[in-house]
This record gives sequence, structure tokens and C-alpha cells, in this order.
Amino acid sequence: MAHRKIKSKAMESYGDLAPAFVMYSENVLFGDVWRREQLSLRDRSIITVTALVAGGMTEQLPYHFRLAEENGLKPEELVEAITHLAFYTGWPRAASALTVAKKVFEKQSED
Repeated sequence: MAHRKIKSKAMESYGDLAPAFVMYSENVLFGDVWRREQLSLRDRSIITVTALVAGGMTEQLPYHFRLAEENGLKPEELVEAITHLAFYTGWPRAASALTVAKKVFEKQSED
């Protein structure tokens, strides 16, 4: 049994502009790769967040922080992972990721 299907935001973000990108995002990335059971969804989320922080790709972090929480990671675990990453990926990248995390987690606590 495959993991649950993850809802992509690709269609609403890029549907008119890049239909092939949307198709790959929904069918391959979230329809296949994320559903493979060799890794848990929790593990896939921590790997993805780590890759985004390491690459300085903060634009994608809000979506993946929320997804990570859905997949069982607590905000304090994500913050600890980013703190750990500061020593391996660079302080500015970790600080930028923590800025995004703070906004995401504060907004969630308001909702």
C-alpha cells in the first residue's frame, strides 16, 4: 500500500504557465516519489526541508513546513534540524529558514 497522495499546489501556482511542470509535479513527484514506502512521509519531509535549507530555497519552505507537520514533525523538531544545519550549510541559510519558520508557525498558532 502506497503512502497517501500529497496535494500539490503546482496547478494553482503554474497551471496556465507550465502545464508539463504541473503534470510532473502532480503525477511523478507527489503521485509516485512521495508515495514510495521505502521512506516514511516523515523522513521524506525532513529530507526535503534539509535540501531546501541547504540550497537556500526559502520560497518553498512554507509549503514544506506545513507538509512536514502533517507528516508528523513538530515545529520544535524542524527548528532543531535547522539549527543543526547551520553548522553544515551556513549560518545565513539557517537564519533565513528560521525567519520563514517563525512566520509559518506564528500564523498557524493564530489560526
